[in-house]
Amino acid sequence: MIKVENLYKSFKLSKKQKKEYNTTDNEAVPVDQISFKCEPGRIFSLLGPNGAGKTTTLRMISTIIKPTSGKIEVNGFDVVKQSREVRQSIGFLTGSTGLYERLTADEVLKYFADLNDVPTADFEARKKHYYDLLDMHDFAGKRIGQLSTGMKQKVSITRTMIHDPDVVVFDEPTSGLDVITAENIIKLIRDCKTQGKTVIFSSHIMSEVDLLCDDLAIINKGKLLYNDTMANFRANMQADSLTGEFIRIVNANEIINA
Repeated sequence: MIKVENLYKSFKLSKKQKKEYNTTDNEAVPVDQISFKCEPGRIFSLLGPNGAGKTTTLRMISTIIKPTSGKIEVNGFDVVKQSREVRQSIGFLTGSTGLYERLTADEVLKYFADLNDVPTADFEARKKHYYDLLDMHDFAGKRIGQLSTGMKQKVSITRTMIHDPDVVVFDEPTSGLDVITAENIIKLIRDCKTQGKTVIFSSHIMSEVDLLCDDLAIINKGKLLYNDTMANFRANMQADSLTGEFIRIVNANEIINA
C-alpha cells in the first residue's frame, strides 16, 4: 500500500533558473499539498500534462528525493525515516534508465539481485521469466552501451522486478518499446495486480490507462484535480472520450487559476 498525505515539494531557484523560467519567484513548487492512496491488488494511474509534478511525486514515493513536507508511507514504512525498508519493498521504473554502460545486461541484473539479497535460485528463475517475456536472451551478454533504447528499457524493467517487490512504480513503462513488447508490459502490470502487488504508474497513453486502471488521480501544476475510481471517472464523464475528459478537467483548472 502507498499512502500520500499533504505532500509538498519545493525547490530553490538560482538566478539562472529564474531567468530560464522567466519568473521572479525564489522557489518552484512541482507538488503542492496532494493526497491519495494506492491499494494492494489495484492499479493506480497518476495522470497529468508534462511538468504537472508526476515524476517528482513518484521519485518521492521511491525515496529518490525527500518531501519538503507531508508524509508518504509505503507498506507502513515512512519514506524519510525508514527509507531502507521502503527501498527493499519497492520496484521503481524511471523514464531515465540510469544503467551503467560498461556492464552487460546479465551483470546489471545480478548486481541488483545481490543488492537485495535475492537467493540464487530465485534470481535465475525470475531472470529466465523476464528474459522470455521480453525477448532478452539475444543481448543478455552485451554491454548496456551497445544496446538500443528499447533494449535498455527492457533491462530496466527486469531490474525493477528482479527482487519481486510488493510495490511497483512505473513511470512511462512502455516508453521506447515496440508494440509487441509494450503489450508484454501491459501483461506484466496485470500480473502484478493478480499477485496482489500495489501498482502505481504514469502514462501519456490513455489507451493504457483504459486497459489497466482501477483508480486514478489527475494533477496539474502540482495540484490534485481528480482522485477517484476509474469506474466513477467513466460514469461521470462530460466529454466523449477519456482523453477528452482528461483535457476538460485540466483546462477547467487552468481557467479557474487564470
